[in-house]
This record gives sequence, structure tokens and C-alpha cells, in this order.
Amino acid sequence: MPSLDLEQEKSSQAAAHGSALEISISRQDLLRELTATQSVVERKTTIPILSNFLVEAEDGRINITATDLDQSIRTSAEAKVKKPGACTIPARKLYDYIKLLSDGDISIKSMENHWVQIRSGRSNTKMVGMARANFPQVPEFPDASVTSIPAASLRNLIAKTIFSISNEESRYTLNGALLILKAESIAMVATDGHRLAHIEKTGETLSNVSGERKTLIPRKTLSELQSLLSNTDSESVEFADDDHTLFFRIGHRVLTSRKLTGQFPNYEAVMPRDNNKFVLVRSEDLMGSIQRVAQFADERSGAVKVRLEQNEMKISSSSTESGESEDTIETPYSFDPLMVGFNSAYLIDFLKAIGNAGEVRLEFKDAQSAGQIRPEDPESEYKYRYIIMPMRI
Repeated sequence: MPSLDLEQEKSSQAAAHGSALEISISRQDLLRELTATQSVVERKTTIPILSNFLVEAEDGRINITATDLDQSIRTSAEAKVKKPGACTIPARKLYDYIKLLSDGDISIKSMENHWVQIRSGRSNTKMVGMARANFPQVPEFPDASVTSIPAASLRNLIAKTIFSISNEESRYTLNGALLILKAESIAMVATDGHRLAHIEKTGETLSNVSGERKTLIPRKTLSELQSLLSNTDSESVEFADDDHTLFFRIGHRVLTSRKLTGQFPNYEAVMPRDNNKFVLVRSEDLMGSIQRVAQFADERSGAVKVRLEQNEMKISSSSTESGESEDTIETPYSFDPLMVGFNSAYLIDFLKAIGNAGEVRLEFKDAQSAGQIRPEDPESEYKYRYIIMPMRI
């Protein structure tokens, strides 16, 4: 990942260039790219340069780079380059200031002592930058073993799994989702030890993938990817990696991320094999019932009881602080009666992820075994499964 050690020669060259930069760019174009990059900038950093954008200008374009040493975003926009060069500008200050300007052209010019002048209409501002030489080196996108992934597929995979990633820093290998690429399919799986989300899309044609290519992607990177994917017209994402870094190129933007090391757990071992009791419910009905009943669940555990009896499903909760609540959903069910407890928040996360439409199938073995939920949609290109551990109630 980025190293703060730069060769002395590069430093002096960059510093010399840095004093020369002079460009003009439309506010709209600049603001669009600053918006895409500012989320990576370190807010509370002990390394002041990481609070700055690196702005480089040449050949009719400006490049803007932000990094927190774990990840970086590099983006670009068309600009009138009067003098090519480079400078660094306080990221948050620049972003907030450009947002407040009126539309039109903005001129940016670097001055002595790393100050930067920004002019727009009748506004004239000077900001205190820092030496270009201090900005860490960001890895270049490699040309070898690049795989093109359909943007829509990747966006859907992330949305269906990101909420299942563990927040516990100590469980290092669970702080990301596992991307599994095969020549004809793409899958993603995430777990926090209490629940697991697995989604797969077959019928893909992926280049440069032989056998199975597994990559652990940190949650923060997935979140950044989600944001970039929701603001692009690109139909594909170019993905590459080396020993330490993941690279994602979406149109004219490149996101890099430090790799998560370690072994992701053997998730296939926890996939339920013999959950032979099942019930079909409209997801809208299930969501409404759980949300109402969860208001009266124990605040710490959020546990709700799911009771299945002849042709009905009862969802209930109770706590000494708030009271008790029960909802009944009529639905065909002809197996043995069953009562099992689940964390209501986990159920709600899944129902939100599928967009609260259509029917869901809940599959059970007994009160002690993991339950499985999946959308009931035989026509779907995606195979989506959500496994959730039961709670003692």
C-alpha cells in the first residue's frame, strides 16, 4: 500500500512542479469528483497530509487522489491546464467551499509556500496546502490478470451481504466479504458468526479466471464500491490484485484497498442440509409483523419467537420493561409444530435487502438448528440464501 518514503529526487521534482500548477475547471465537474473522493480522506489523522487531496494537472485533465493508507481513490476530470503541476489542498475545506460557490468556471493556482489560490466569479480565496512531496505514493493499477465484472451484478452482491459483516475488530477475517469468481459464476458471502449471507449469480462469462478465485474485501472498501457503483454509467468494473492490494477501476475512477489477510471460515460447513420444515410468507407481511412485535422485545437481545402451527405462523415477544406483543400470519403449514427464537434485527436486515417484495421461504430443522431464509423466486438469476442462528428464549 502507499508508502510515505518517496525517493528524494522525485520529491524535489514534484515540489518544483507543485509551485507551477494553474488550471481552470467547471464547478460542476470539480464538485462531482470531490464528492466521489472525499469519503476516503482521513478525518482524525495523526499524519496531516492524509487530510489533503493531491491535485495533479497535465494534458487537459486534473487527477484528484485521496488516501488514508488503507485505501485510496483516484479520479479525474477535464480541465483547461495553463501550467501542469501538482499541489495538495485540505480536502474537507476545499469540498465544503466548492459546494458553496455558484456554477461557473473555477481557477486553481498554486503559489509560494504551498498556498493555493481559488477564484470563482467575485470570490477569491487562498488555502494553506502542504508539500506535494509528503503525499504518499498510491499503487498503480496493474495490467496483469484483470477481470471484468458486471457492475450491476457486483452492486447486487454487495447490497445482499454487506450487513452480515462482523463489526468486531478482533474477528479480523470476518471484517470483510468473500468474493468468489469462477469462469461462469460470481458469488459473495459474509458472516459475523451469528448469521451468514450467501448470494450467487450463474451464467456469467468472466475473463482471466480459471478454477476459483477467492478474494476477501474489507467492509469499508465494499461500502466505497457501493457508493461508486451507484454513481456511474459504467457497465463493468475492472478488478485486479497483487500481493498486498486490491484494485477496482470503474470508468475514470480507481479504488485501491489494502488486502485483508487470513483465512475466511469454511462457510459451506454451516449451510443447512436437512431443513425439511418450511413455510412461505409474503415478505411484506413478515416485515410488518416483526417490526411491530420487535418494539416489545428485550432491548439487548432483540429476540422474537416464531411459532409454527397448522396453517399459521405466530411471531411474539415480551420484556418486563415494555410489555408483550403477538402477530399471527395465516399461511399453509403442515409439518410438526415448531417454536424457535431469532434476533429480530437480523430478520429485518434480510427483508430490507430483498426490497420487501414477493414471498420468502423460511426453512427449519428444529429449535436448536440454524434457520434458512431465501426469496421464493424460481425465475431469479440470483441464488440468495440467508442463514441465521437461533436464540434461546
